Amino acid sequence: MSIASGPLAEPADRGGEPAAQPAPGVVIVTGMSGAGRTTSIHAFEDMGYEVLNNFPLSMLDALIEARDGSQPLALGVETRTRGFSARSLGGALDFLRTRLDSAPLLVFLDCADAVLERRFIAARRRHPLAPAEEPATGVARERDLLDEIRAAADIVLDTTELTPHDLRAELEARFSPGRARRMTVGLTSFSYKRGAPASAELTVDCRFLRNPYWDESLRSLDGRDSAIQGYVGADPRFDAFLDRLTEMTLMMLPAYLEDGKVFFSVALGCTGGQHRSVVVAESLGRRLEAAGWPVSLRHSELERRR
Repeated sequence: MSIASGPLAEPADRGGEPAAQPAPGVVIVTGMSGAGRTTSIHAFEDMGYEVLNNFPLSMLDALIEARDGSQPLALGVETRTRGFSARSLGGALDFLRTRLDSAPLLVFLDCADAVLERRFIAARRRHPLAPAEEPATGVARERDLLDEIRAAADIVLDTTELTPHDLRAELEARFSPGRARRMTVGLTSFSYKRGAPASAELTVDCRFLRNPYWDESLRSLDGRDSAIQGYVGADPRFDAFLDRLTEMTLMMLPAYLEDGKVFFSVALGCTGGQHRSVVVAESLGRRLEAAGWPVSLRHSELERRR
């Protein structure tokens, strides 16, 4: 049985007010070893989920039969889980879709390979898929094993630059059962010098806009400052660019919402991640919020400088 996400549904109304989504009944958390699965499982437990870690997928039928459905469920699954494979996880998801009122959500925790390797070395832990070899070998093996699962995930959460506190906050914002569920739009500004985020649904290159870096009086400021916003906004292409970017994003959002997604990630980059991408992210965020979409805004390069 193949593990695959369903096709995008055609939205009835593009760009309209986002509809509230029910809290998921079952969340399956998996991903790369060292990417934060243990932290995530503890976060779900603190949010009131019934949590089962490394639960054998072959016993899922009995588990669902025994549940009364009054409490949301989070299942932690990894390569060491008994019977784990892309095929078995795909079968589990298909089974849950036929038995639950709300579709299960598959959350994949990812992280840059080099950071995963450093985490294993710093913690003096052996990688589960390379107990007698270097962590890099285990990371490479696991990535090959999980590529198909990552491609089918409802949410891919990149923890490369997240602290455990940041990761818990991200999960609480998306999965707290006490909140009405709406799809959140995550806007992240970044520096192309460090590379684009791997998990964004939409990546936008803002490097064609006027660059305040070349004005020494503006160089130390960032895109949240009015002087930088005025400088970038004075580019004759800026207004048309922002209009079209907003229109395209608002066109895409209802389709992803109809498909059951709870988070839509937009990555906006410029050379240094300090000026142009920040201005565009801030401007786009205001427009999306005005259209009724919840927005989560993060400036990755500015966070590094705090």
